[in-house]
Amino acid sequence: MPSRPSFFSSSVGSKFLIAFTGLSLVGFLVGHLAGNLLVYVSPDAFNHYGDTLIKNPLVIPAELGLIALFLLHAYKAVRMFLGANDARPVGYQKKARAGHTSRKSWASTTMILSGTFLLLFVPLHLQTFKYGSHYESSEPGVRDLWRTVAEVFSRPGYVVFYVAGMTIIGFHLWHGVSSALQSLGIDRLGWSPALRRIGWTVAAVLAVGFLSIPLYVYFLGARL
Repeated sequence: MPSRPSFFSSSVGSKFLIAFTGLSLVGFLVGHLAGNLLVYVSPDAFNHYGDTLIKNPLVIPAELGLIALFLLHAYKAVRMFLGANDARPVGYQKKARAGHTSRKSWASTTMILSGTFLLLFVPLHLQTFKYGSHYESSEPGVRDLWRTVAEVFSRPGYVVFYVAGMTIIGFHLWHGVSSALQSLGIDRLGWSPALRRIGWTVAAVLAVGFLSIPLYVYFLGARL
């Protein structure tokens, strides 16, 4: 007799894992943005933020944990997407918003595409900044991360790419945050409209916050 599938292998369990890992990654993005916004304070403040992170003994376990969350989130999302396609071999001739309380939107119907972009974007982002050009600041032992950022975002192509990328990520979060809250059952308390607005707000703040940095550095960074 075949054994019963575990909870996390079921549709409900998979949705729970996608929601939990997704919201955990959103929490990381909130903290990451808060640190990155130090570019608006001064190059020294931004460099010290980066130096504090890299010298924290917990940084490697934290990074490994983030990688695990990211890969689990992507794996479960792809499996659910493929499973849904297998269950419906003939696709809809036309996708349209159902209206009223429907959550179908352009963002929701392109989640797999925006998610695929993230799978490509994250390694490129790490290669460009974490493992990119290394300059010593005026303070011994402290990397001049600001110079690396200013160097990258002095190129119009990179600026356009990052602004477009952050916009795509914003659309992913636009549906993802509210959908995750729904999967965790929080909206059963009657807070559904408010939670959707919170999700949309979080997505917009993160997207605008991140995409503002390349624009700021490109247009004003050289003056600092």
